[in-house]
Amino acid sequence: QVQLAESGGGLVQAGDSLRLSCAASGRTFTNYIIGWFRQAPGKEREFVTAISMYGGTTWYADSVRGRFTISRDNAKNTVYLQMNSLKPEDTAVYYCAAEAGPYRSTRWLVGNLALWGQGTLVTVSS
Repeated sequence: QVQLAESGGGLVQAGDSLRLSCAASGRTFTNYIIGWFRQAPGKEREFVTAISMYGGTTWYADSVRGRFTISRDNAKNTVYLQMNSLKPEDTAVYYCAAEAGPYRSTRWLVGNLALWGQGTLVTVSS
């Protein structure tokens, strides 16, 4: 079993960058696909991005492709979300999530996943 803890959220201005981290406990980190979701105030949670077990494959929502980059360091049991060119509409609580591989799009796109972190708030001011 893996437990997840996000960090790195904060208040930034539009156009700024921010990097989120998702630290995982447990010895089976490489068994899991790790991803990020976000939930803006008054909106449903949405898929942002995910990365395969050894980082060879990534998936992105259209709204963040080209601006956000997901990566993982399996030696540190950590996944990163580099967010560039932030927009006010990126304001949300960002959640880290994990699911044992292989990647099942039907589960990831709707957030039907086994493991979740507590979330970290990102606020982008205009």
